[in-house]
Amino acid sequence: MLNLSKGAVIPYVMAGDPDIETTKAVLRALADAGAAAIELGVPYGDPLADGPTIAAAGVRALANGVGLIETLALLRETAEALPPVILFTYYNPIYQYGIENFARDAKAAGAAGVIVPDVALEESAHLREALAANGLQMPLLVAPSTPLDRAKRIAGLSSGFVYVVSRLGVTGAGSTPDFSPLIAQLEQLRTVTDKPLAVGFGISKREHAETVAPYADAVIVGSALIDAYSNGPQENSAARAGAFLRTLTGR
Repeated sequence: MLNLSKGAVIPYVMAGDPDIETTKAVLRALADAGAAAIELGVPYGDPLADGPTIAAAGVRALANGVGLIETLALLRETAEALPPVILFTYYNPIYQYGIENFARDAKAAGAAGVIVPDVALEESAHLREALAANGLQMPLLVAPSTPLDRAKRIAGLSSGFVYVVSRLGVTGAGSTPDFSPLIAQLEQLRTVTDKPLAVGFGISKREHAETVAPYADAVIVGSALIDAYSNGPQENSAARAGAFLRTLTGR
């Protein structure tokens, strides 16, 4: 079960990149480095919300034959040694697998929740209900362009936390992002929900996390982490992943 406390850091890892065994080692290193939860990406060929780094990781994983079935098997083997794991996947793989089958098998594999960035609020009821029936949480996304009244509805139906997208566009490590609009949005969201707010897209440095920390409960880091552990000898990937995450967690 997700239970985020203030200052939580949630790393994102693509399953099967560069291979399953390395992913297992990276996941364990992130747990040791203080991850409050972990997003485990399911490789998919049309990742609309993914920037170049995560999309490339998905291509590498798909080339290794890793998809939804293999990701669930990976989770089943590792979940007991990890903090809560949230699967990050797109709707099409779930639909092809079968919504009820997916919810059942994701729970059996040890998932705590599922994020599906390409399913609209108005079309999410069936999936939300199937996940909830299996004890799985479903954080929903609020974009910078989301009007406050709609954000309130999204937050009301979100479970686990509200995923606050820090900028328009796709994922990616930002160098010097302007967080002023994000902070204003977080302050507005606090007026309509008491659920934890987790900020993702563009968080790549400790100073980014420190900037948003007074206004959010958690930060999500993906592209910068993948860059950190994929650029170098594969046998040292886990050590690089843990070292990078410690720059954010202070562990």
